[in-house]
Amino acid sequence: MESENTILALAALAQSTRLDVFRLLVKREPHGLPAGDIAKALAVPQNTMSSHLAILSRAELISATRCGRSIVYRADLALLQNVVLFLLKDCCGGRPEICAPVVESLSLSCSPKKKKTGA
Repeated sequence: MESENTILALAALAQSTRLDVFRLLVKREPHGLPAGDIAKALAVPQNTMSSHLAILSRAELISATRCGRSIVYRADLALLQNVVLFLLKDCCGGRPEICAPVVESLSLSCSPKKKKTGA
């Protein structure tokens, strides 16, 4: 990934509503959400949401697919992975042990939740 792409993605996420949109869409993978549902979930007017979605789309953090009269948005998890990998590449000057806690916390936060069993 190029520096310019990473800067564009990080700039798009450097605003609270857009960050909330992206996090919501990550939670809703792989199905995504229609634009109206995103606006409702975050209590943002639809015209304002449209601007935020356009910025995230230009940064290629999200994609849009028309489904009937709705446009369904999805997070681009591959791009997110590329941004994170770009930031961690050559971690700490070739000393990966310094980044080990970051990598470990990523692994823990993405692990499937264990179901509670009734005993």
